Amino acid sequence: MNQPPPHQRSSAAWRRPRGVSVETWDYVQQRTIADHYDAFVADTPLCRLDQQLLEHWLPANSLAAAGQVVLDLGAGTGRAAVPLASRGYQVIAIDLSQPMLVRLNERSAQLEGAGKVHPVRANLVDLHCIRDDSADHAICLFSTLGMIQGRQNRLEVLRHISRIVRPGGKLVVHVHNRWAALRETGGMIRLLQSWLNSLKQGDHEFGDAVYPYRGLAAMFLHRFSASELTGDLHSTGWCLQKLERISIDGASADSSAKVPGGFIALAECGRSRETKSAGC
Repeated sequence: MNQPPPHQRSSAAWRRPRGVSVETWDYVQQRTIADHYDAFVADTPLCRLDQQLLEHWLPANSLAAAGQVVLDLGAGTGRAAVPLASRGYQVIAIDLSQPMLVRLNERSAQLEGAGKVHPVRANLVDLHCIRDDSADHAICLFSTLGMIQGRQNRLEVLRHISRIVRPGGKLVVHVHNRWAALRETGGMIRLLQSWLNSLKQGDHEFGDAVYPYRGLAAMFLHRFSASELTGDLHSTGWCLQKLERISIDGASADSSAKVPGGFIALAECGRSRETKSAGC
């Protein structure tokens, strides 16, 4: 009686959370990806760069850090959450992947000091389980925002973060640059195809891409333009403080890059403490 229609069973669309593509759903179920994730990010220049920026923007051994709560969206195995906790922060580590959270639990169990990691399995589009004004800061790294399908769903994530983070709190978010495809073999054709698909298909947006990734035949990712990212932040209650242009190889912040590989934004929650309204 409660079985999904036959055409839905193969893709498991009937059980996928909102904003989660078929490809992303396959990704979050893979235990082998979680088992080898730490080794993978250790060799990824972008993951070293965003850690350096976090150390600068959310520093260690500061009086402000003691007891402050950081929301880590798409926490994975804790590559950012564990260092933040070691610097004294209380980290709410949210991910949809149970295998990733199992690995995070193993890592966070070895933590010593005041900071702790609190794992939560949830869909980032639906964070009603977390109350208003319950975090001081938030991070959303390694293009986690781009893994969410549908602009309205991505905006919903940013609204939830604005609701959860206290006024004046920081958000650090990374996305890949749509136009970096121009530096890739066949990238011009893929961009043109994406634009044409956005005109013909209601569920496709310019910047959406599907590509092989870590043993998976297909992985979904939305790539942003700089104006799209800044516009989405502003419309959801965030005041942009800094926009770092990332080199194509992800190894450094490069303000002179004509075609950056991506962007890391630092924004401040612009809600008024009195009115709870958004404004920069």
